[in-house]
Amino acid sequence: MISDPNLIVGMEHGEDAGVYRLRDDLAIIQTVDFFTPIVDDPYTFGQIAVTNALSDVYAMGGKPLTAMNIVCFPINEMEISILHRILHGGLDKMREAGVLLIGGHSIEDKELKYGISVTGVIHPDKVLFNRGARVGDRLILTKPLGTGIVSTALKGNMAEDTLVARSVKFMTTLNDKAAELMRETSEVHACTDITGFGLLGHACEMVEDSDVGMIIYGSSVPFFSEIREFVEMGIVPGGLYRNRQFREHLIEIDKNCPDWMVDILFDPQTAGGLLISLSETHADTLLKKMHAQGISEAAIVGEIAAAPQGRIRLV
Repeated sequence: MISDPNLIVGMEHGEDAGVYRLRDDLAIIQTVDFFTPIVDDPYTFGQIAVTNALSDVYAMGGKPLTAMNIVCFPINEMEISILHRILHGGLDKMREAGVLLIGGHSIEDKELKYGISVTGVIHPDKVLFNRGARVGDRLILTKPLGTGIVSTALKGNMAEDTLVARSVKFMTTLNDKAAELMRETSEVHACTDITGFGLLGHACEMVEDSDVGMIIYGSSVPFFSEIREFVEMGIVPGGLYRNRQFREHLIEIDKNCPDWMVDILFDPQTAGGLLISLSETHADTLLKKMHAQGISEAAIVGEIAAAPQGRIRLV
């Protein structure tokens, strides 16, 4: 493993982004993300892809500054206008975030993919890690779960337009406002964003091999209520099963927590919310500020406890 005294965050612990110190008061944050379309509209896909990639910088407590496009496009099979719409959607979302597009790279590929690499900045002493939560902390989740299940139902033409629209709304909502409020709050001890590993998968990263445990209040977790029916019908993404198989050994499930809820907590998210661990005395205040700023679905969904050490108890 390559080491450097200025490398604050590397590949060692599965953090959301890399962080490198440039000087005592300035560090850069770097991340990259791209994927295949999860919605039919090219413009919306571009917005979702950019929202998803920028989220890693927000989760580290930083401010994104520049981005570069990553494009894989089947030029002989799709109209170039589709690519134009994707790039337009992505650019509009970057402008909303105050991020400057400075270049990119494209290749011909049989499968369409789009995303961006992002560079952000942060003070070296203010970097937030996905580990570091303390006993007594409360956990705030800023967006509802279920985008993976909705996308799967959409592919089978089973999702109502209103549900799809609501899912898209959250997938195209930047985590910038939540991150700004988080940065203004003292006693934030850890943060991550909820993406492909689902809530429980990313929560496991926060406590695995540590001296603390986590309790998740299943009944307090926000999710799209319509997706329960899909879960009970087995209309879920394959990634949900992989997430559950990979991490279930670290989860203690209370008998009163229904199996469909466990599945939702493992649902792979795209451009999901932030999961913030902070002191109990500051959690209610931050939650009220979020609600006042329009982050209406934010909720306290759990706490950090002394036991089960390195594991999660789902109640």
